[in-house]
Amino acid sequence: MVITAKIALDTTGNCDIQNITSHVRQAVKASELMAGIVTVFCPGATGGVTTIEYEGGLLGDIRQLLDEIIPPDRDYLHGLRSGEDNGHSHLRATLIGSSLTVPFSDGKLILGTWQQIVFLDFDTHPRSRLLIAQIIGE
Repeated sequence: MVITAKIALDTTGNCDIQNITSHVRQAVKASELMAGIVTVFCPGATGGVTTIEYEGGLLGDIRQLLDEIIPPDRDYLHGLRSGEDNGHSHLRATLIGSSLTVPFSDGKLILGTWQQIVFLDFDTHPRSRLLIAQIIGE
């Protein structure tokens, strides 16, 4: 069986990182499926989905790392051609990836003790985002 759920988020942009684990857990629970996989997907070119320990120090570290490897304050061809200021946002989303698949068993996500599912909004302004959780199982 395949079930599709939506996760609505309001973000502040500029590498806003939101813990969406509870949203994904709720989608799996509501599906009433006991075992399978859930894929969380961000439709859009400036958001990413991954896992991390959702802890203030690590959130700061990931922001610092992204600033070092894809700085927001340099000229990108995307901006020179389109006039937009979010070339770095697109590159960061490409690096992190737009989806994540997590297995579940007994109706529960299989995550490590300190592992949470996060959405990262790399765009340069606040946005309303609609993530898709596609649940496949039995």
